[in-house]
Amino acid sequence: MRTPEMNRREFLKAAGVGAAAMVTTGHVSQAAEESKPAQTTIPRWRGFNLLDYFAPISRGRRGRNSTTEDDFRWMSDWGFDFVRVPMAYPRWIDFDPSQRITPDDMYNIKESAVEYIDGLVEMAHKYGLHVSLNLHRAPGFCVNAGFHEPFNLWKDHEALDAFCFHWDMWAERYKGIPASKISFDLVNEPCMREDMNDQHSKRGPVPGDVYRRVAEAAAKAIRKANPNHLIIADGNNVGNDVIPEIIDLNIAQSCRGYRPGYISHYKAPWAFADVDNLPEPAWPGQMGDEYWDRARLEKYYEPWIELARQGVGVHCGECGCWIKTPHKVFLAWFGDVLDILTQNGIGYALWNFRGSFGILDSGREDIEYEDWHGHKLDRKMLDLLRKY
Repeated sequence: MRTPEMNRREFLKAAGVGAAAMVTTGHVSQAAEESKPAQTTIPRWRGFNLLDYFAPISRGRRGRNSTTEDDFRWMSDWGFDFVRVPMAYPRWIDFDPSQRITPDDMYNIKESAVEYIDGLVEMAHKYGLHVSLNLHRAPGFCVNAGFHEPFNLWKDHEALDAFCFHWDMWAERYKGIPASKISFDLVNEPCMREDMNDQHSKRGPVPGDVYRRVAEAAAKAIRKANPNHLIIADGNNVGNDVIPEIIDLNIAQSCRGYRPGYISHYKAPWAFADVDNLPEPAWPGQMGDEYWDRARLEKYYEPWIELARQGVGVHCGECGCWIKTPHKVFLAWFGDVLDILTQNGIGYALWNFRGSFGILDSGREDIEYEDWHGHKLDRKMLDLLRKY
């Protein structure tokens, strides 16, 4: 069993030694091992992120990206079987949005808001889709700026107590639903950030022992309701790095499909401070000081593939590309991303279904849309997704 202190380099070394030992002892041939998909622990779910509860403050009406029953029907008809629901906890607590949220506010659950999410879950299940609930904004942490947090999830026990309280609530609410239908994705894209209110402030990984402490506490709260609940942890360092420190906790891990960010987030104002002077991307091609191609992508995903070969469930919880990247470049790059994931048995969830990363109503200006029941469908993108 690996110790919590094992770092990324030690993990990869151990993974390589373990695979070599299996070959030399004759338990499985090298050729047979290489022909198997790396990830076999959880299904290769394929689907989308739904953004109904993504923002921390409600606008008081259903937005244009609110999920409808038609959305679920179309997903199912097109062969998809998974939705991830990134949620901001302020949406289901009762507090004064004109004032800064307080630690005491964290425990005031607003039942009507929770029932809306119940409706999403029920409708997704009606159409055979697995639902993964994710705290995109957790008490004391969000990868995005723009909302004041009264404490820090990685440093303050009050924040961790509130974090576990919310996961206990969701786990208890769905305690009778099997792991084949629902999972609990602890917190979106963990990282340490110098300034929680500055979107462009420097970010780095959460110390491994700290991540383990938070994940272990939340897992305990979730499995109190049902010991068979499926739990997922997003990769460290904004979703990019495997988390060797939690391998022994029976928690699946979630990677990202955004590298290189120069392609996936080209000209996105929340990703680049200066969007007006960026050279147009190409695939493969030079991205600033780095050259990216298929081989570079494979190297990026190697730690995740090795993690899966150790029996840890791996899924790509977010992937895709914003609308400013030239469509041909996006499709060429994304085809390589999806092919690498698929060859290794790793499923994916596009960010998002309807909206600027999605297959419907994205707002791109460099493609011809197909009319789809009053929506604008990116048929080439849909065809690529269905291929994988």
